[in-house]
Amino acid sequence: MTATDDLLDNARRYAAGFTCGDLGRAPARRVAVVTCMDARIDPARLLGLTEGDAHVIRNAGGVVTPDVIRSLAASQWLLATEEVVLIQHTDCGVLTSSDTAFREQVRRETGHEIAPGVEPSGDVDTDVARSIAAVRSSAVLPHRDGVRGFVYDVGDGSLREVRPH
Repeated sequence: MTATDDLLDNARRYAAGFTCGDLGRAPARRVAVVTCMDARIDPARLLGLTEGDAHVIRNAGGVVTPDVIRSLAASQWLLATEEVVLIQHTDCGVLTSSDTAFREQVRRETGHEIAPGVEPSGDVDTDVARSIAAVRSSAVLPHRDGVRGFVYDVGDGSLREVRPH
């Protein structure tokens, strides 16, 4: 049995007891969370969210990219969110390499290019502040003032707010 088979068994058990079919499309808390795909972060448990509470957008590094802006625009324009919570974290694997070096490695190994990402600074507080600035400066987002950024400590589970520069 593979890990995917185990996950599918869990999905069947989940569906057997499913009671959330009547939730609306718009998140009840009117918030979108942008965070890293790191498996050590469980945004629902960390923030006390349940189904229907928030949009959760995850990517490598939890950084605000053009695709994250597109997702936030859909979240705000089409589904009534008004706040954005940005969460990056300590000990992030994305900080172990530059985006340029990573893209070059993929190109060398596969012969194919991947889209550029956001070059990490090497300092998570700086990267969170840059993501806050990216949301606040986006002309396509109607709600840019209600954005706050945080660093999650994977060692002790704490969440610390980052004040933009």
